[in-house]
Amino acid sequence: MNGAHDMGGFTGFGPVRPEADEPVWHAEWEPRAFALVLAMGMTGMWNIDEARHARERLPAMQYWRSSYYEMRHYALVLQLIELGLVTAAEEEQGRMAVPPLPVKRVARAEAIPAILAAGGPADRPSNRPQGFVPGDRIRARTISPEGHTRLPRYARGKAGEVVAVHGTHVLPDSNAHGLGEDPQWLYTVRFTGRELWGKETKDSVCIDLWEPYLEKLA
Repeated sequence: MNGAHDMGGFTGFGPVRPEADEPVWHAEWEPRAFALVLAMGMTGMWNIDEARHARERLPAMQYWRSSYYEMRHYALVLQLIELGLVTAAEEEQGRMAVPPLPVKRVARAEAIPAILAAGGPADRPSNRPQGFVPGDRIRARTISPEGHTRLPRYARGKAGEVVAVHGTHVLPDSNAHGLGEDPQWLYTVRFTGRELWGKETKDSVCIDLWEPYLEKLA
C-alpha cells in the first residue's frame, strides 16, 4: 500500500543522524513493549505479514512521530482490538473488563531462546515455473495496491537486473490478508542509482522482489 511507512526516496524529513555507541534500549518500557509484541506474535493469531501491514495502517502522523518501539506497540494494540482480544475501553483504562478470548498457543519462557534461534523461514515448495534467471533485464511493475506489498514505491517502473534467485517464498501480498501463502519465486534485483534517483552516481541498490512484481524487458 502507499502508506506513510514507504519513505524510501522521500525528501523533507531531515538527515539521518546515527547515534554513536547507541544503547539497545533508550527507556525502561522498551524491552517490555518488545517482549509483548514477540509474545503475542507467538500466539499464532496473526502472521508476520499481517503484523507488518498493521504498522503500515497506522495514521501517518502517528507513524512518523513514533520511535521504533512506540510504532510496534501501537500496531500491536490495533491488532489486539481488531481481533477482539482487547477492547478499546480495556486498552484505555489499562485493566481487563471482559473474559479473555483463547489464543492458539502460548510460548513459555523456557522455550523462547529456541523459538527465536529457529527464526521464521518463509521458503515454501511450489510447482510454479521460474520466470527469470541472473542476468535478465527486468522492470518493476507500476502498481498502486490498496493492500500490503513489499515492492517499494521508489522502485516501481524502474529497470534493473536480476542478480540472484532465492527459490519460492511466501508472497506477502497474499499472506498479509489471510489469503494464503501463495509461494512465488523470489529474486534479488540490482538497480543503478541513476535509474532510481536520476543522478550520476556509482551507487546501486539491491532489492529482494517477488516474481509478480516484475516484467521482463525485451
